[in-house]
Amino acid sequence: MTMKPIISKLYCSPSHKVFVVRRRPHVVNGGGFVVTDCPSQKIVFRVDGCGILGTKDELILRDEDGDALLLLRRKGGMVEALSIYRKWRGYSLDYQGSKKPAFSLKEPNSCLVRNNPIRISTEPSKATNKGWDFEVRGHFPDKICSIVDSKGNVIAQVGEKKESMGISKDLYNVMVKPEIDQAFVFGVIAVLDYIYGESTCC
Repeated sequence: MTMKPIISKLYCSPSHKVFVVRRRPHVVNGGGFVVTDCPSQKIVFRVDGCGILGTKDELILRDEDGDALLLLRRKGGMVEALSIYRKWRGYSLDYQGSKKPAFSLKEPNSCLVRNNPIRISTEPSKATNKGWDFEVRGHFPDKICSIVDSKGNVIAQVGEKKESMGISKDLYNVMVKPEIDQAFVFGVIAVLDYIYGESTCC
């Protein structure tokens, strides 16, 4: 499966990769989470939430050196077919800090409905006949969900269990398929974390 990078080709691996997400407690260091490569335990990404940034409805995905890769911002109050929903927008950031739209994610009307699909559109749009490019299936708070493309192919899976680690509220695995933009995947996971009131939320 070949997918054009959404954030950067630097984060596309020729083989499938397993990462460990470790949530940071609010009390100690402001929340957010750290992503490490499973075999090497090397930090690959870090997500700063509003406990660190001091801004609600805004997140930053950083690389291993702490440089900002992706700004994630929630916009509210859009009305579509008489239902109010909120949309998140992801902007890739270059080394000079200029923003380029990368993707948008429509927040579900109710986080209580377990199988409420969450749809993601890339920018510029790939213009699939479904009107979206990716979908989150499953229930993120249970750490059992997948990101699939518009053809139904799984590109990333949250909560793949490893016997040595197990699954806990603050530690879980994410498997990313070959040639898939890992920065995009963890940008989506950062938004899901915030929507469901987890480590990135104040």
